[in-house]
Amino acid sequence: MSAGVLSGKTAIVTGSSSGIGKAIAERFGREGATVYVTADKNVDGGEATAAGIRDEGGEATFVQCDVSDPAAFKALIDRAAEETGRLDVLVNNAGIGDGRKVEETTVAAFNRVLGVNLAGPFYGAKFAIPHMRRQGGGAIINVASVYGIIGAPGVTAYAASKGGLIMLTKQMAVDYARENIRINAICPGFVDTDLGGRRAAMPPEQRAQAQALREQRAALQPIGRQAQTDEMAGLALYLASDEASFMHGAIIPIDGGATVLQNWGTLGEIGDRL
Repeated sequence: MSAGVLSGKTAIVTGSSSGIGKAIAERFGREGATVYVTADKNVDGGEATAAGIRDEGGEATFVQCDVSDPAAFKALIDRAAEETGRLDVLVNNAGIGDGRKVEETTVAAFNRVLGVNLAGPFYGAKFAIPHMRRQGGGAIINVASVYGIIGAPGVTAYAASKGGLIMLTKQMAVDYARENIRINAICPGFVDTDLGGRRAAMPPEQRAQAQALREQRAALQPIGRQAQTDEMAGLALYLASDEASFMHGAIIPIDGGATVLQNWGTLGEIGDRL
């Protein structure tokens, strides 16, 4: 494989068995990074992502990891740093959703969403930063959401977790910018993924209806369509690269204009939100 912009660097991409995480891991692999692919539940998908990177001539290892478990996340980070001698990039992408209003959201569901979506990135940064400091710098990319910036019907736990992740990103950027540890967040809008495999678990007719409704909602936004995962990966690659050396604490919507004009149409027919 020819040299890429991440040649010689080690990257961890959490939640990279499918969707945005998979696209980021694949792009990093093509650009020369040694990639640690992770997943908690979708082990087969994570192994397939790593195998695909290797098939293209890249270097990748799959490690099963629940990012809401601090001991497991620390073990993953320490392993990557020890095996490659460095840790340059951490992408906190792993996330889950729960589409309910406050009074409908169970305490267990709320805690679980925040455990993965907010505590997970906290653990990852906490354990990655010492390795990055020793080598003189690094990049942490948090995958937040437009729902951390603007409101949306019935996504209580998810929106709370992503709003918290945005502020965590800003705070860490303040604390670590002088150490050349760059911490930024991307905020996707409608992306053609199936968060948590919810639609995949539906009966075929219901799945088709949910997908169609999601596409209808995306069509109401300024760009008029959903994004493809590769469009998210391009931004992540830039933030991981040395080209983004002056990017610290940036919260970047990549949403087809949804945060400029979020159009929900008829609020009584929200349907599949994530």
